[in-house]
Amino acid sequence: MMLTDTHTHLYSDAFEEDREAMMQRAFDQGIRRFFIPAIDSGYTQSMYDLEKAYPENVFLMMGLHPTSVKENYKEELLHVEAEFKKRSFYAVGEIGIDLYWDTSTLEIQKKAFRSQIQLAKKYKLPIVIHCREAFDEIFDVLETEKDDDLFGIFHCFTGTLEQAKRAISFQMKLGIGGVVTFKNGKIDTFLNQIDLKHIVLETDSPYLSPVPYRGKRNESSYLSLVCKKLSQIYGLSEEEIAKITTKNSTEVFGV
Repeated sequence: MMLTDTHTHLYSDAFEEDREAMMQRAFDQGIRRFFIPAIDSGYTQSMYDLEKAYPENVFLMMGLHPTSVKENYKEELLHVEAEFKKRSFYAVGEIGIDLYWDTSTLEIQKKAFRSQIQLAKKYKLPIVIHCREAFDEIFDVLETEKDDDLFGIFHCFTGTLEQAKRAISFQMKLGIGGVVTFKNGKIDTFLNQIDLKHIVLETDSPYLSPVPYRGKRNESSYLSLVCKKLSQIYGLSEEEIAKITTKNSTEVFGV
């Protein structure tokens, strides 16, 4: 059984003390593919170091995270573009809008989001969307950018059934992680109404640990718990969930 973690911050300082052991635990659970989202220029070298350590398993994205969209966002976007000129990546991400931490930057978040969607189209790559308290704002931007070249993953999907259907209408897969195991997560109540072909698995580690580790540091090995929960929701074996969701991730990332 091979699982794919489509969203994990393995370069995080949270893993500084035990990164090798943490990776081995993931390998032991059958997780072989790790897609790594960018945050901002401060993390670029750490991402490259991680890729060098695990060249067969680690697949990098490049982008500017919405919470890093500050006064210097134009400089940061130039950094993203410069990295794309140097080498290839598997997605533009994670990008989007976050109104939980700061609503004052909404306008420049939208500009950065749109700019990076257009960058993804230029390189024929998927986007990986971060959305927090901003579904309407995200959908407004996607609506104006909607075409055959717009596709990707709605990372850490926590919306309603209607929002799920709308996300899928933009050629987005839904990234499902630890929230599906939460009692108040709600997505577990309707997920079986979404065809599994639209679903990919993720941890977003070190954040959003699934039950029974909720509130503690998340890690990629816990993806097996997300897989187990989806097995219960869809009434399929964990092997089948792993097979289908890994196939879906290959469709998105092209690898």
